[in-house]
Amino acid sequence: MHLTIDEVRHVAQLARLGLTDEELALYAEQLSAILDYADLLQQVDTSHVAPTPYVLPLQNVIREDTAASSLDNAAALGNAPDQADGFFRVRAVFEE
Repeated sequence: MHLTIDEVRHVAQLARLGLTDEELALYAEQLSAILDYADLLQQVDTSHVAPTPYVLPLQNVIREDTAASSLDNAAALGNAPDQADGFFRVRAVFEE
């Protein structure tokens, strides 16, 4: 499929691209080649090929969710630069 300069200019305007005449000619040639190749691929008989939505086998890579002990409050706050009443103390983000 051969694209005309006017078709490429129209697509460029839709994409808000300012192209020179040389760029329009270059892109018309390149886009036409891409469309020709896509058309060639459409002609390949794939009726005997099973659909392959995934090229690799699917498997769950997430570990089992198991309960584990968590840090006690003192250990969690052990490296905190500032703490108060058993909580992390941080600088206020929103001011009134």
